[in-house]
Amino acid sequence: MQAATSDARQAPSAEAPPADRLLAVARGFEVPSEVHAKVLAEQPVLEVDRFNLWYGTKQALHRITMPVSKGKVTALVGPSGCGKSTLLRSVNRLNDLVQGLRITGDMRLNGDSIYDPRMDVIDLRKRMGMVFQKPNPFPMSIYENVVYSLRIDGERNRGVLDEVCEASLRGAALWDEVKDRLQDSGLGLSGGQQQRLCIARAIAAEPEVLLLDEPCSALDPIATGKIEDLIQELRGHYSVLMVTHNMQQASRTSDYTAFMYLGRLIEYGPTTDIFTKPVLSETEAYVTGRFG
Repeated sequence: MQAATSDARQAPSAEAPPADRLLAVARGFEVPSEVHAKVLAEQPVLEVDRFNLWYGTKQALHRITMPVSKGKVTALVGPSGCGKSTLLRSVNRLNDLVQGLRITGDMRLNGDSIYDPRMDVIDLRKRMGMVFQKPNPFPMSIYENVVYSLRIDGERNRGVLDEVCEASLRGAALWDEVKDRLQDSGLGLSGGQQQRLCIARAIAAEPEVLLLDEPCSALDPIATGKIEDLIQELRGHYSVLMVTHNMQQASRTSDYTAFMYLGRLIEYGPTTDIFTKPVLSETEAYVTGRFG
C-alpha cells in the first residue's frame, strides 16, 4: 500500500476559492471537513485516515478522515456519485478487483490496518457483515442462509447452529415469520423478508461492523419501515455504517450523519445537529432539499 501523500489536485494559487464550499469543491479546490467534537469523543470501531481512491486517472475519494463510532449507527449521505458507496465498499475491500484502482491513506478496524499488505482479505471480510441494495439470499434454505458463515468455518454442532439461527433471525425481526418453515428456500420470501434474512446472515457471524449499502432502495414502503425499525434495534448491539439517499431515513435511524460531496467529506456530526443546526450552510441546503 502506498503511503498517504498530497496527491489531491490543488487549484491554482492565484485563484481564490469561492466562499461556497460546494462550489469550491466543484472547481477543484480542497476544502476542510467540518467534524463535530461529539464524533471525535466517541470510541471508534473504524478509523478512516486520509483515504484517497482513484479509478484509473479519476479520483473518487479525497483525503477522507473520519472515525466511525462503536455501537452506533452512522449514515453516509450526499448526492448520487458523491462517493458514499465507494467509501463503504473500501471498508471490506470490495473495490480491490476494480481495474486501475489505486489508494493512499489507510483504514483501521479496531486498530488493525485494513490495507496492510499482510492483511488477509478473507479474514477481514469475516469480521464484517455486508448487506447490499438488492436482497441476495443464497439459493438454499432459510436455515442454511443464516448459518452459512458458521458452516464455512467448520461448525457442525447442530445445537450451536440452531441457537445461532434463532438468535440471528430474532435479531433481524424475522423469527416469528419464518420459524415454521426454516427448511424452505430463502428465495421464496418477499423482498423485505429477503433483506432481513440477509441481515440475519450478516449478524450471525457477530461482525465488528455491519455495512449497509442503501438496504431499502429496492423495497416498498412497508418493507422499508420494517428495515428501519430493525436498524434502530441493532443500535448498541452492532456498529453500523450505512449508505442512504433518503434524508428522512438517515434522520430516523442514525446516531451520526456524514455529508459527502464529489468525493469529499463536507460535514460530519450527530444526526440531530446535522439536520437541525449544522455548522455549514451548505449542509443545511442539502438536508433541507434546496439542492441535490
